[in-house]
Amino acid sequence: MAYRYLIFYKPYDVLSQFTTDGSHTTLKSFIPVADVYPVGRLDRDSEGLLFLTDDGQLQHRLCHPQFRHPRTYLAQVERVPTAHSLEQLRQGVTVRDYTTLPAQVELLPKEPQLPPRTPPIRYRQHIPTAWLRLTLREGKNRQVRRMTAAVGFPTLRLIRASIGHLHLGHLQPGDWRYLTSDEQKQLKQLTKGCNPSNFRSVKRSRRSAR
Repeated sequence: MAYRYLIFYKPYDVLSQFTTDGSHTTLKSFIPVADVYPVGRLDRDSEGLLFLTDDGQLQHRLCHPQFRHPRTYLAQVERVPTAHSLEQLRQGVTVRDYTTLPAQVELLPKEPQLPPRTPPIRYRQHIPTAWLRLTLREGKNRQVRRMTAAVGFPTLRLIRASIGHLHLGHLQPGDWRYLTSDEQKQLKQLTKGCNPSNFRSVKRSRRSAR
């Protein structure tokens, strides 16, 4: 069986699912490929890279909490984080009932070149914003938003830029493409020797950092 692997640039206000709830746009409006499912999710108010496949074993490996592949996000936050706040994010912060793992966090010197969001974020005239690049190795529910809020800088816009070696590249919101043969080889190499049956029993979660 030839499995299919593809990436999609999820726009704002689109659900990470194919079934409709009757009130929101879903993946079905963009991806005409049957029987593929997202590996992890992005919330409706988040944008960026979504990886989809019909390879159930690979999907299970990538979604398993103990398989910590990197995910990189661009976050526009309210106000400009201090050096202390950035270090808190790097070391791990307590959100709700858990403490996040150490993360790579960088304050970007200028706004990244990104497609405009529709609708745009609501700007407040006297409150500046800043952009962060965060690379995480875990995928708790709405994690990026909760992390930045925990140190006093709420996230206004969130884009997932990459999952492992997979990047958005030249895709625009609403675009999708199949992985190249090289990308597929790298993906399989990434999970080589990673047997989910060897993981200790942990309830599977298909939710991703939001």
